[in-house]
Amino acid sequence: MVVKRKRKTSAKKTSTRRKAKTTVKRSVKAKKTVRKAAARPKAKKATKKKGGKRSSGLTKMTYTLSAELQAIVGAKSATRPEVVKKLWAYIKSRKCQDTKNRRMIVPDAKLAQVLGSRPVDMMKIAGLISKHLK
Repeated sequence: MVVKRKRKTSAKKTSTRRKAKTTVKRSVKAKKTVRKAAARPKAKKATKKKGGKRSSGLTKMTYTLSAELQAIVGAKSATRPEVVKKLWAYIKSRKCQDTKNRRMIVPDAKLAQVLGSRPVDMMKIAGLISKHLK
């Protein structure tokens, strides 16, 4: 008499059944989240302006320049940012910065009429220019 042994397939079957149940549960949850996402109204994207940079009223205001500042800048009227930009171009072209401490500006004859004869810190320039803007 030959006795057949039972295979241990029943344990494998239960494990596959468990896997099938969990995948079904997961797919149901996934469907619910998709439904919720579809039901929510989509947020509108912010539209960007074509300019890139914002411009405020301060950058648009034109000032009449004093005669001393006109000699450096080369214009009779300009906005404050334009004046600062041209002033820095003048300072760099004439090498008016101190060689050791680049923050200090050593004025030449033309700059001395606007900034004063003493060396000036670069952050003080804006305040000294305001006297020459009208």
